[in-house]
Amino acid sequence: MSIRRLPSHLVNRIAAGEVVERPASALKELVENAIDAGARRIAIRLGAGGTELIEVADDGCGMTPDDMRLAIERHATSKLPDDAIDQVATLGFRGEALPSIASVARMRIESRVRGADGWALDIDNGAVGREGPAALPPGTRIRVEALFERVPARRKFLRSARAEYAACLDAVRRLAMARPDIGFTLDHDGRTTLTVPPGDSRPGRVAALTDRDLPANSIAIDLVRDPLVLGGVAGLPTFSRGVADHQYLFVNGRPVKDRLLAGAVRGAYADLLARDRHPLVALFLDLPLTEVDVNVHPAKTEVRFRDPAAVRGLIVGGIRRALDAAGHQSARAPSILSGWQTGPAGPAAAAVHDAVTGWPGRDQMALDGLAGGGMMPAPSGPPASGLPAPVWAPLGRAEPAFAPVPQALRHPLGVARGQVAATYIVAEAEDGLVLVDQHAAHERLVLERMRRATAEGRVAAQALLLPEVVELDEPACDRLEARAAELAALGLELERFGPAAMLVRATPALLGTEDPQALVRDLADDLAAFDAALSLAERLDAIAATMACHGSVRAGRSLSVAEMNALLREMEITPHSGQCNHGRPTWVKLSMTDVEKLFGRK
Repeated sequence: MSIRRLPSHLVNRIAAGEVVERPASALKELVENAIDAGARRIAIRLGAGGTELIEVADDGCGMTPDDMRLAIERHATSKLPDDAIDQVATLGFRGEALPSIASVARMRIESRVRGADGWALDIDNGAVGREGPAALPPGTRIRVEALFERVPARRKFLRSARAEYAACLDAVRRLAMARPDIGFTLDHDGRTTLTVPPGDSRPGRVAALTDRDLPANSIAIDLVRDPLVLGGVAGLPTFSRGVADHQYLFVNGRPVKDRLLAGAVRGAYADLLARDRHPLVALFLDLPLTEVDVNVHPAKTEVRFRDPAAVRGLIVGGIRRALDAAGHQSARAPSILSGWQTGPAGPAAAAVHDAVTGWPGRDQMALDGLAGGGMMPAPSGPPASGLPAPVWAPLGRAEPAFAPVPQALRHPLGVARGQVAATYIVAEAEDGLVLVDQHAAHERLVLERMRRATAEGRVAAQALLLPEVVELDEPACDRLEARAAELAALGLELERFGPAAMLVRATPALLGTEDPQALVRDLADDLAAFDAALSLAERLDAIAATMACHGSVRAGRSLSVAEMNALLREMEITPHSGQCNHGRPTWVKLSMTDVEKLFGRK
């Protein structure tokens, strides 16, 4: 078969296949053009998820009629004033967006330069149609209709209108996040779904486009390592999501979905989140144009760095440093009051209480006993209802605390006042009540102690008086034997004891009198699940996390007030103590304002 030149309409459709994958990619190109045109307000209208209508109007510099005719030719652009393609400062630069979109849809371009009349140009699936004067304010308005109408093979692979709209919304959200100085409006099927005004701060714009609670549950990132600059916000580990769609990464103001950057984010949160949870972050990386290549993907969503190791180190170090500075901070629970109930008052309350407990007047008996300075008398005889006598064992316990409540600046988590259900510590701070999950909190503290000891090379091992045999299947024993040296570095000394058993000679001293059987079995399971995918450092962290979970204070263990206060004080000085090793919060606070609202004082 002889070689032939492809016709121009087929060339355009092939180019469209690279640039215009779906309505969201066409919308992205049009909005990028508006941003590069210097717009301060961009209005977007969509119909049927963008499959029937995409309209982008801006107040940018506009185009003359001659520029409009050139704009629909391939590889014609105003964004490369010279041949330095390795120093691209604009979002678009290939000159393929408009002709590619126009080759697979009906397009109308209307534009007006300030001080001149407006002009309009129609293109129908690559064929230039009518042109003439148009009335519009300075700027450009581009209307795209019936995308892929004449390319049924592409149109049938589009998803539902709802799914295509979600992709369009995500594209607009990322571009709007990158430029807080520009106002954006998005209408879908006649309904306004997104509005952000110009002039936002970067954290404010990120919060407006993601989660209104983000400012209270995130920390700021600000790190300079010449010539790299990293800024943005990173959500606390306890403010995580079930999918990774809430990670927004920008390089020199360009939204990207780069595997190197995504991997760096995962590395920064590696030991702070469970594997099925993902952080909410918006990171803005700025670096010289000579240090990054943006011309590696037709849609410009991927970049290549001259020094990828430095970029990864900056991101991991910047996030970890910010999280370390957050100390014991944990995500706040804005809906904490929704679970509280207030009891009814008056005779109805007494009737309900008597019906439930079967002991009429018990509350009054308690009040009388306290008023007289005595103890509440125990009930005698069966209840009037014939129900079995209730057991009034308290679910909480407390001891006298003679010291005054300390200043919040000294002790943000307050002082312990008691323990509820032998699981949760109740503490009183100057500005509210603090509830602490004792197991989750101590689990994090033990892990951080093990890390410090590992880094200093002094993990103490506690030899067992009688070595303990743990029976496992042969593959599990093989995995543990292969990692025996790493486990020994953490204070756990194992030895093969036949084909299907391991001998435990020593355990980490930090774990105390932990049951070696459960510990070794859990470590074997962890190695089976994650061993192949983790580096040596990550494996050590995973092993340390499992050991810390076994060596921490269990739920159901009664603590003295002194022990509770010691736990609170250590939490305040330990990094990442606001979340356990699995990303769950270790403490929550109920402010005094919320308490007063519960009792109708506010």
